[in-house]
Amino acid sequence: MKMTKLVILIVMIALALFLVLPNLSWAADDGAGVYKAKCAMCHGVDLAGKPAAKIPSLVSDDAKKATDADLTDMIANGGKDKKAMHAFANKGVSADQVKMVIAYIRDAQKK
Repeated sequence: MKMTKLVILIVMIALALFLVLPNLSWAADDGAGVYKAKCAMCHGVDLAGKPAAKIPSLVSDDAKKATDADLTDMIANGGKDKKAMHAFANKGVSADQVKMVIAYIRDAQKK
């Protein structure tokens, strides 16, 4: 009887962890979180950029025309101009995180 209760308790705890862990903020990065941490300070929370400072909008027609490969190169390596302020691949941002940021940008461009 005690063994049965122990097994049920362990199964319940495992099930609870299985359901809760993927939803914790530290369990997985999302594109919005990475964008807010790494990009929003320059490009803005609304992705509109800062034209006066020559920081481009990420929801403009030009940004919409950029391919995912172009955006990946700009974010990870600084693009054609090798802008050091980007080159996030050298700053600990993984390729998967770059993809998530691009997905976030593409989603914002649809709105």
